[in-house]
Parts: sequence; C-alpha cells; structure tokens
Amino acid sequence: MFSHNKRLQYTLRVDSTNPGLANLMLEQFGGPQGELAAACRYFTQAIAEDDPGRKDMLFDIATEELSHLEVIGTMVAMLNKGAKGRLAEGVDAEADAYRTITGAGNDSHLTQVLYGGGPALVNSAGVPWTAAYIDSIGEPTADLRSNIAAEARAKIVYERLINLTDDPGVKEALGFLMTREIAHQKSFEKALYAITPNFPPGKLPGMPEFTKVYFDMSKGGEVRGPWNQGPQWEFVSDPDEQMAVDGGSGEPTVALDPDEQSAVDAMALRTASDPASDPQTGAELGMAEDAVLDEVTTQLNKPKP
Repeated sequence: MFSHNKRLQYTLRVDSTNPGLANLMLEQFGGPQGELAAACRYFTQAIAEDDPGRKDMLFDIATEELSHLEVIGTMVAMLNKGAKGRLAEGVDAEADAYRTITGAGNDSHLTQVLYGGGPALVNSAGVPWTAAYIDSIGEPTADLRSNIAAEARAKIVYERLINLTDDPGVKEALGFLMTREIAHQKSFEKALYAITPNFPPGKLPGMPEFTKVYFDMSKGGEVRGPWNQGPQWEFVSDPDEQMAVDGGSGEPTVALDPDEQSAVDAMALRTASDPASDPQTGAELGMAEDAVLDEVTTQLNKPKP
C-alpha cells in the first residue's frame, strides 16, 4: 500500500528555464541508471526477499527511489516550463520557436513537441524505458553486489549532470540525489557482509582446482598485482597450459545413437569439400586481366606533378 505526500523529499529551486538541460536530466528519469530503474529493481527484490531485514531495507530504498524520481521529474518540468508555455501559446515566430527548442544542438524538441514539456519515460536520447534495465537474479549475494554497482553508476551520472549546470538550485538538488546514492551503497554493502559466507555468490563453491587460477591470455604489457599474484593465485602464462586444462584432449565429442550417426555421416559426405580443387569463381570472372591490373596500379602509384 502506498500513500503519496505532495511535498518533495528535497526542496527544488530552479533559477531559469533550460530545455536542453531538462532533456539531459531525463537520463536519471527514464534511463538505465535512473531512479525508475532503481525503484523497480529494489521493489521487485523486496517482494521476493525472505529475510525480514533485507526486505525492510529494500522496500525503504525502493520507495525513496520513487521520491527521487519525483524530484527529477519535477526538475525536468520546471526547466521546461517557460519554453513549454511559449511553444504551447505560439508567442514566438516560427523560426524563433524552432531555434529555442533546438538551440545549442540539444534534443529538447523531444520533450517540447512530443511530450509537452513534461518528463517522459525515456533517456536523454529519446530511447524508451524498458524493464530490461532490471537485472535482478533472485540471489541476495549477487543482487546486493549488482545494487552496489547500480548506485555507483547513478552517482557518476549525477556528478556529470552537476558539471553541466551553473544553476545553484539545480546543483544543490542534484548533489542531494548523488549523496543518497552513497548512502544506499553503504546500506547494500552492510547487508551483503551481514551474510556469511557471501562469496562466491550462490550455494556451490566452484571447482577448487580452478578457483585460484589466473589465466594470462592477453599477451603483451602484462601487469601483475593483487588481482593475479600472491599466495591466493596460480599464474598460468604458458599457452599450452591454458588449453584442455581438465587433462583431456580439448576436442569436443558427442554420443549419437546409430540413426543419428548415420544421418550425420551422410550429411558430411554430401557437403564435403575437395581440398585439391581450384574452381573458377564469379569474382574471378569479373576481375580484369593481370596486365590491366598492373597498369592501373602503376598509374595510381605515379607521383603527382
């Protein structure tokens, strides 16, 4: 059950309308790192969660994310408000109105013309919001790590938006939203480490002979560090030791019943290549004679006068 309070979680003050900035703000309204995606991610996780503490935390943060969605949506509407009224009432000449909503190379015509200046569930490029942004897997130790990363990505987007405006009220509100991403990261990390053990995610421990192996498969400029050296790691650099690490041949095999094997053999015989053949191809038929090609090459390589 939800109950909405019309007062924003953070008081929003916008000094002047700015349709281009409003369009960029849509990234946190209907974008993959935005508040709607976060709210839906944590809300659906909360419904499925059996642990009472994590369930309570997820519902609290999901509901707060909806309040952040309201702040961002309101910001978009306020930044569009002046341009919205002028466009709706036709107070500018056609060319001036067009320049207003496309000035500085922004895409604010999306919100102005298509959505009437209101916040749409799209990102700043006009791509519609999708549930594909929700990446929950239903395992707390995996989902909490994903949530931490999601909050980190959202914080970075807020930092970039802050760097795009000199409006003090907008900067302040964005700073609050950015700071709440930090607080949520802390909650999720505390919840993760309250689960013991929490690594590796899930129940199965993995094959012990491979959990500490680091395969150095990208050659040139190798750098060693705690991610691939020390007592926790076996560093394997020899390419021959990186193949068929199970001790087998490395060749794939499949068991077929006699009918399947007969059909596969017949297909292989029918589609077999003749390595000794040299058939003439359509490409060869369309090519110029070698002498002509040599002349063309000579002409192209002549120094320019």
